[in-house]
Amino acid sequence: MKLGIVGLPNVGKSTLFNAITNAGAEAANYPFCTIDPNVGVVPVPDERLDKLAEMYNPKKVTPAVVEFVDIAGLVKGASHGEGLGNKFLGHIRSVDAIVHVVRCFDDDNITHVEGGVDPSRDIDIIELELALADLEQVERRIERARKAAKGDKKYAAEVELLERVAEHLNGGGTARTFTVQDEEEAALLDSCELLGRKPVLYAANMDEDGFASLDTNEYYRAVAARAAEEGAEALPICARLEEDIAALDDPEERALFLSDLGLEDSGLDRLIRKSYHLLGLISYLTAGEPEVRAWTIKRGTKAPQAAGKIHSDFERGFIRAEVISYEDLIACGSTAAAREKGLMRSEGKEYVMQDGDVVLFRFNV
Repeated sequence: MKLGIVGLPNVGKSTLFNAITNAGAEAANYPFCTIDPNVGVVPVPDERLDKLAEMYNPKKVTPAVVEFVDIAGLVKGASHGEGLGNKFLGHIRSVDAIVHVVRCFDDDNITHVEGGVDPSRDIDIIELELALADLEQVERRIERARKAAKGDKKYAAEVELLERVAEHLNGGGTARTFTVQDEEEAALLDSCELLGRKPVLYAANMDEDGFASLDTNEYYRAVAARAAEEGAEALPICARLEEDIAALDDPEERALFLSDLGLEDSGLDRLIRKSYHLLGLISYLTAGEPEVRAWTIKRGTKAPQAAGKIHSDFERGFIRAEVISYEDLIACGSTAAAREKGLMRSEGKEYVMQDGDVVLFRFNV
């Protein structure tokens, strides 16, 4: 999973990135201090792996990972090259989802490029720039499809669809709010790689006081309302607190610090969970003495395709999957005990994988 962190300059993107990746990206009080996108890979917190490691005592434990890309601040006119412009819009195209950091705190010592804090306006600025970039891309594609349609009529449907998309974008809509009529249109639109089609998680970055009083925080409520309206996700977070949490190496000390804040887990944990939900992702697990590992798949993935995540041979020569739920395995205490109780199931090619399935794939090539 690859997540791009975007937003206006000086909203806390790099501070948040530093906190969740400990990658040390420069964070400074001026626009465009992030010149190249910083990339950090972090493990997905999953306590199930710890429990399985206790059971199997493996040589290696491998969690799923998330790649975060910290993209420089966008400004008005970015779609036409303002600020650092199109270069950074291009970086967004490579991510699975967008984490849009929105400033939800007042601080006279930190410059706001628009002169003051207004989450709804700030979101509109970014959305408009993405929509303008998408419009430019759609218009170029329409031009190519029109030329192709002269020799091949199958392109006529593409022209008709893209003209509707262009009209929608010109009317103030985004690619995400455009309604497709069938799966064929959806696939065609996906092939355009439009920025506005990417799922969005709004990270409402607050100061400590604002984070402690979410119910009365008007800035956060504006972000949450916008997310609900779009079918997106909203995450209240305090990037500065996340930096403090990340600086604590001792798990017990970190847990105590979170408890004092009235939190059960860090912003990183909550961000990853919401991102998984946003993208429709789950994890299945493999366990044995060589390795205990988590594998990320799309919800609804069938067993052979899940096996293919490990190796293409597993999918090509798939015979069956021996499956037990994580909860049942832990309750039994061992694979052998689970087999004796009949809790280890043999599943075929049509089995749809579930989150927390512990699996042994049988295959032959």
